[in-house]
Amino acid sequence: MTPTTLAYVGGYTARERNGRGEGVNVYRVEPGSGTWSHLQLLPDIANPSWLTLDRPGRVLYAAHGDGTEATAYAIDPASGRLRVLGRRPTGGTNGVRLGIDASDRFLVCANYSSGTVAVLPIEPDGSLGALRDLVPLEGTLGPHRTQQTSAHPHDIAFDPRGRFFLVPDKGLDAVFVFRVDPAGGKLVAGAGPRVATRSGAGPRHAGFHPTAPYAYVLNELDSTLTTYRFDAERGGLSPREVVTTLPRDFTGNNTTSEIAIAPSGRFVYGSNRGHDSIAIFRVDESTGTLHPMGWEPTQGKTPRFIALDPAGAFLYAANQDSDAIVVFRVDPRAGTLTPTGHVVRVGSPSSIVFR
Repeated sequence: MTPTTLAYVGGYTARERNGRGEGVNVYRVEPGSGTWSHLQLLPDIANPSWLTLDRPGRVLYAAHGDGTEATAYAIDPASGRLRVLGRRPTGGTNGVRLGIDASDRFLVCANYSSGTVAVLPIEPDGSLGALRDLVPLEGTLGPHRTQQTSAHPHDIAFDPRGRFFLVPDKGLDAVFVFRVDPAGGKLVAGAGPRVATRSGAGPRHAGFHPTAPYAYVLNELDSTLTTYRFDAERGGLSPREVVTTLPRDFTGNNTTSEIAIAPSGRFVYGSNRGHDSIAIFRVDESTGTLHPMGWEPTQGKTPRFIALDPAGAFLYAANQDSDAIVVFRVDPRAGTLTPTGHVVRVGSPSSIVFR
């Protein structure tokens, strides 16, 4: 029997965010076609804009755009449906990303608006404990007059071992490296412990090659993607190259949004908002550097989020301003994307996780 794959979708609900979502939606994913069928809407949740699962897949956690808390939801093991376990303050505002360490004992949150990284313990039942650590990010502000007025941590990206994690800071033009001390839940800086990006790059999201020592950071403000060599023992980053996410003949405005790396490690994808496309890159196996393979339109406006299914067979583009998730089939050899014709209609989608 083929295991059932479930998809959990979060998005924006608040009028101030032009949100048209209604809460967290749960879907069953058909393995052959990549199509979805709706199972549950958990309503009346303010901006569940980022979702993540614990490592066993028994609890879903949400960060809330413009909010000050993180919420834990228990997953029914048979049906996949959700119920609220509880919520805890994150010590800051506008939590944009969550990550969980390898021990599955600590949840880490990037508080975008207050410029801090928070650690909350995970209790045995999956609920969240009181704030354990809160670290402000410091450095020199980037030159952008409106987007770089303070520190803005934008991601919590753990390495494949779940030991170190990267925090791209859009406001400080820097990528920070931390790990969680399993004894007390305090943050410990990696080797470096920060790497400067290009001035005005605005680093946003990060991802790791699944088996080789490479990390990739998507830069929001200048629409580029940086390749780093990653030292998994010390948590060090060494920049290798910077490539654009846009074709040469595009002259409009654009910001990047999300990065996805194929489970094979052969391809990297980045979403463009403005060009409204997915940039496709092939990974050089010997160096980790990227070679552009083309751009696939997302068939919608503002692809805030993209995600590959666990097998890497389908890519899903969450077009926030078109209220639609568009499904693409992935060519495993070429990395190219082909629309399947299936579209999931959901308000202001901004996050998808698979179980």
